[in-house]
Amino acid sequence: MDILYLLIPLSMLVAGLLIWGVVWSVRSGQYDDPDGNAHRILMDDDDPRIPRQDSPGDKSEGH
Repeated sequence: MDILYLLIPLSMLVAGLLIWGVVWSVRSGQYDDPDGNAHRILMDDDDPRIPRQDSPGDKSEGH
C-alpha cells in the first residue's frame, strides 16, 4: 500500500510529460502536413506546373 504513494505521483508526472510533448509537437507544426512529403516524392520537379506562354512579340525561336 505504501508503494501507491510513490506510483501515483510518478504516473501523474509521466502523464504530464506526455501531454506536454503532444502540445509542444502540435504548436511547433509537426502535424501541419503529414502527407506532403509522401506526395512530393511522386511529383516530377523537372516539368513546370504552369505552362510557359510565349509573348506574341517574341521571335527569338524563329517562329
